[in-house]
Amino acid sequence: MAALKSDSPNLLPLLKQYFGFTSFRPLQEEIIRDSLAGRDTFALLPTGGGKSLCFQLPALTRDGLTVVVSPLIALMKDQVDALRAAGVPATFLNSSLAAEESRKRLRGLHNGEFRLLYVAPERLMLSGFLEDLQRWNVRLIAIDEAHCISEWGHDFRPEYRQIAQLRELFPQVPFMALTATATERVREDIVTHLKLREPQIYVASFNRPNLNYRVITKNKPFDQLFDFLRARPKQSGIVYCLSRKGAESVAERLNQNGIRAKPYHAGLTPRERSEHQELFLRDNIRVVCATIAFGMGINKPNVRFVVHYDLPKNIEGYYQETGRAGRDGLPGECILLFSAGDAVKQTTFIDEKPNPQEREIARKQLQQMVHYAECANCRRSELLAYFGEDFSADGCGACDNCLSPRATFDGTLAAQKFLSCVFRIREKTGFGVGLNHVVEVLTGADTEKIRKWNHTQLSTYGIGKEHGRPEWAAIGRELVRLGFLRQTAEKFSTLELTHAGAAILKSRDKVTLTKPVTTPEKTVSHVGEIACDEVLFERLRELRKRLADERDVPAYIVFSDVALRQMARNYPQTESDFARISGVGEKKRREFGDIFLGEIAAYLQTNARQIFADDSFTTPASRPAARSSLGDSARETLRRFRSGASVEQIARERGVTAGTIYGHLAEGLEQGESLDLQNFFTLKELAEVAAAFGNKGFGNLVGVFEALGGKVDYGRLRLFRAAANARRT
Repeated sequence: MAALKSDSPNLLPLLKQYFGFTSFRPLQEEIIRDSLAGRDTFALLPTGGGKSLCFQLPALTRDGLTVVVSPLIALMKDQVDALRAAGVPATFLNSSLAAEESRKRLRGLHNGEFRLLYVAPERLMLSGFLEDLQRWNVRLIAIDEAHCISEWGHDFRPEYRQIAQLRELFPQVPFMALTATATERVREDIVTHLKLREPQIYVASFNRPNLNYRVITKNKPFDQLFDFLRARPKQSGIVYCLSRKGAESVAERLNQNGIRAKPYHAGLTPRERSEHQELFLRDNIRVVCATIAFGMGINKPNVRFVVHYDLPKNIEGYYQETGRAGRDGLPGECILLFSAGDAVKQTTFIDEKPNPQEREIARKQLQQMVHYAECANCRRSELLAYFGEDFSADGCGACDNCLSPRATFDGTLAAQKFLSCVFRIREKTGFGVGLNHVVEVLTGADTEKIRKWNHTQLSTYGIGKEHGRPEWAAIGRELVRLGFLRQTAEKFSTLELTHAGAAILKSRDKVTLTKPVTTPEKTVSHVGEIACDEVLFERLRELRKRLADERDVPAYIVFSDVALRQMARNYPQTESDFARISGVGEKKRREFGDIFLGEIAAYLQTNARQIFADDSFTTPASRPAARSSLGDSARETLRRFRSGASVEQIARERGVTAGTIYGHLAEGLEQGESLDLQNFFTLKELAEVAAAFGNKGFGNLVGVFEALGGKVDYGRLRLFRAAANARRT
């Protein structure tokens, strides 16, 4: 096909004019090019990966209307507000509008005043509306959140199945399906049910390198949450709860403890939900405590953390919810408070589902979620593997399991006992039992089922009293993860030996198991933002808030945190300087340029400019060390390094990767330990790395790595970033 190059008319100039960007994100240009050529496209881009631009920019290159189908009223208003602020003629139609306002917008559509129309699927499929649509010169139909069409997706919506009827009404109009999360099976469902014709399929990496993933054993969860929030007094985020009651309770307790929070769930009135959401979007509250009803369409880019107070139902939902953090590319923290008891609660809800197929799907998804929570492998690797993506890096260095690997132990005897018990039960009764029953047999419990099936006579009855029931349950789940046991997904889930399990039972080969985390580690703030003049940044934030309130829009509609941090780093003094800031398009330059330039100039009259290119080479030895909460593993690495051992030597001796050792050292820096970066870099490398971070931002590790041509490995880059973060905190 004839490629439309990035420097051809109307693409890059329009990108800068309306959106303030000088280059595309991965796959955006290719998707836009195919859409303009009239091809159906399927785009799977991660949350924060720039999906919206893929249909917004084509709408500006030609006459006619782009129709965006979205299930989310909040998202429609949010995106239309942002487009209007950038000078793009866009509108939406949904049930939130008064009758007169709807008529006004319909008149505008009949008169060709808009380039983009956002509409809900229910409104779209009304017969009168379809007739109108055929008169409006539709040039593209974009289906956002396309995973809603699949019953295998985490947010199936039957009304999405009707959208396929549009293909008959608009046979010559290209379709674009977009989603941020979908397994292979869901992708196939989307293509099939939307009747996409030989679509060009684009699947970006699911990796969000700016996100940090941690699972913490649930222990007095409100205290854990409060300590986490208190350590981040200027950050905002989302706390996901399993129930409406939980969301209400957590929000109320946070407010009682001085943290502004609101609940969000389906039990509130539409007006209450809208009000609470607006308070959050406008930074008038710090925290939203929500059920899964919240967040799918929220475009707030500066969400710095997402905490799962309860266990999510499935990995797709978890991935998308964690994806609310760090949409601006700056670092975000994703915390999951986990207890096996949450899995039991979820199972109870699943058993109440009337449809057997839905129950089977839900049980399988819950098993995968528990596996993720309990695994000792790299969290990022586990998430990406679920979506069929191989994460080949040597540890991510940005999850709890990579930064502080869990201790292991010789679990051969425990594995033999557990596997033997599963075998003996099936041998005696002729059928399998669930994990809890196996645990009860091992610990010598006296239950009705054990008496009924005469399991007190088994040779394995009571042979496992050295471990408590929670420990045996964790061992059993790990044996499933290791492939020695298979767990069915039926209503009465049972365990059975696999071929590998039978082989290990006979051979008695060594089995290494992971010690469960029994107490939560202290949470650590990973700021990791673009180095800038923090005092000026706060002044610009206050200015942005005033301007946003005057215009009755969220603060980020004016400028993102990324833009403000660039201003507070580069101190623009002319219009041309200001135009080079990321996100400054023509309309925003005209509307806000003088105001922000004036604020920066006023600041510089009484404050000196700071220099950031070379001030993070070493951590100041004179700085008093903070009280360190390093884990034992990281502390041991630090001790060996200070004794003269190299990173590679420590990795070999401890049986871990070099990336893990760099992670320990970075953790030490963030906890106030002192390390000289000249032990890891030449002076020339330090200058190059500092310049790359200054250009790409501290949240874009992949961008820095690529900018340096791969000459500096990720481990050392994380170390440099940790030193810079430590200097600013």
